[in-house]
Amino acid sequence: MLILALETSTELGSCALWRDGAVLERRCPAGRAHSETLLPLVRELLGEAGIGIAALDAIAFGAGPGAFTGLRVACGAAQGLAVAVGRPLLPVTSLEAMALQAGDGEVLALLDARMGEVYAGRYRVAAGDCHLQGEIGVLPPAELPLPDTGGWRACGNAPAAYPLLRERLQAAGIALLPDILPTAAAVAALAAPRVARGEGIDAALAAPLYVRDKVAKTVAERLGEGGRA
Repeated sequence: MLILALETSTELGSCALWRDGAVLERRCPAGRAHSETLLPLVRELLGEAGIGIAALDAIAFGAGPGAFTGLRVACGAAQGLAVAVGRPLLPVTSLEAMALQAGDGEVLALLDARMGEVYAGRYRVAAGDCHLQGEIGVLPPAELPLPDTGGWRACGNAPAAYPLLRERLQAAGIALLPDILPTAAAVAALAAPRVARGEGIDAALAAPLYVRDKVAKTVAERLGEGGRA
């Protein structure tokens, strides 16, 4: 089975090729827009593997939540490639891609949502799959409900962005894994069993998962609320 995966929901953009469990991955260069580097990396990756787009069985993409512009890059690229070769699309959330990397057990996936808020999801990870407990939400760090049982780990960049959140997690005895961000390799690993089960969506139905009711605010609105431009 051959699956191409794209992930650009954070500053760590990447693409990966899943071939029967073996994964090749390329990371987007730091400091450059994912829109400029993603497709050239895909061509490089497929060239190294010695295959063309038509050989793929499916295309997976990081659907979000995450940076609005980044989400559109991966979704748009995945749609274009899927339409070109008539393959199904597999949307995978950025938070479950993070949780998978944290390993088996109970994982709290936390991404900086900017505007003074955090994207959050609780997952039970087992045997290479992630099971969402409840719903993905976006809320201020002070209002994030914390697990009331032991053994949880928190992954993602939100605790580093919000010291209050980091202090709350540490006080609750939750181990921090701040270096974990969504990767295309994790997206591919989550998509593979879904492809095997015949899951997937038509390319025309693909859309980013924004979570917020209001997708974008102007710079003036964000600065007026004390956020970052």
